[in-house]
Amino acid sequence: MVFDFFGTLTDPSAEAGRMAAFAATAAVLGVDPGRFGEAMRGSFPQRVVGAYGSTRETLRAMARHCGTDPGESRLDRAVRIHHAGAERLRTPRPEALAVLGHLRDSGFRLGLLSDCASEVCEAWAETPFAARIDVPVFSWRKGRRKPDPLLYETVAGRLGVPPGECWFVGDGGSREHDGARRAGMRPVLVTNAGYPGAGRWRDDPDAYVPENRVDDLTGLIRLLRSRHDNG
Repeated sequence: MVFDFFGTLTDPSAEAGRMAAFAATAAVLGVDPGRFGEAMRGSFPQRVVGAYGSTRETLRAMARHCGTDPGESRLDRAVRIHHAGAERLRTPRPEALAVLGHLRDSGFRLGLLSDCASEVCEAWAETPFAARIDVPVFSWRKGRRKPDPLLYETVAGRLGVPPGECWFVGDGGSREHDGARRAGMRPVLVTNAGYPGAGRWRDDPDAYVPENRVDDLTGLIRLLRSRHDNG
């Protein structure tokens, strides 16, 4: 079972705090929060494939883009504030940890395939997800983003199964379901029906809509049970 991260395992409502988190970082860097937010959003395609390097080097590059060259002590503080904001944005959705535990207890090996920047990778070991995910694959580390076929091949290979034996569960950003389908995985859309406006931060939405759809992760358990009961 392979999961997307943001908006799938994380609480979709936490996304509403993204610009406030950027503003807090901007304040420490001494740059205009609006301009900094635009720089962060505009650089997403580059940041998630590691083009700027670490969080520290990314913030240095964003500050320079906004017309400021922060000193090292200011960068130290900005990195701490930025990581704290990023932690709030990856709050687990209410049912996520219990569902991951249920799936592991049921015999599934669990993978992660995330388009993410440096913040997630640097803090992954301290997240509550790390102990529950067997194989995390991050775009930032691979230098590629979904729907690149290599990412799907990589996560399946590290799980020790062919892609055709994997489910892929995500909320539909980055054309991830079409990538999963092309890789031979069985895609499941998490609609986040209980979270109005949750998809507004999703980048590169997927035109392909999977047949299998659930409103939240508890629906995934019902879907799997139904498939099992029906052979």
